[in-house]
Amino acid sequence: MPAPEKFVFVCTNQRPEGHPRGSCSGRGAREVIQQFGEIMDIVGLFGKVGLTQTGCMGPCMDGPIVVVYPDNIWYKKVTPQDVDEIVKEHLMKGNPVERLRLKDEEWG
Repeated sequence: MPAPEKFVFVCTNQRPEGHPRGSCSGRGAREVIQQFGEIMDIVGLFGKVGLTQTGCMGPCMDGPIVVVYPDNIWYKKVTPQDVDEIVKEHLMKGNPVERLRLKDEEWG
């Protein structure tokens, strides 16, 4: 089997309750990665797109964070309801979902 064309990384980092930076897991990241898995299976992307959970990737205040490589597109505040749009628009058609993008100037 050839290597995947893209990878989706979903931060599922968990910090203690009340931590000032918060955590992606505490904001629903586990549901987000589960939704990615379900939709990618339905549309036949497994093998073409890898799906990986990660630890902290940095911009915790905007989590859950999702990154698509090699496109270097960072998504912020992703909910399970956003996943279908990311899969169909970005992963299948190559059009990043602009309303969810984490812009360079938002890194803090």
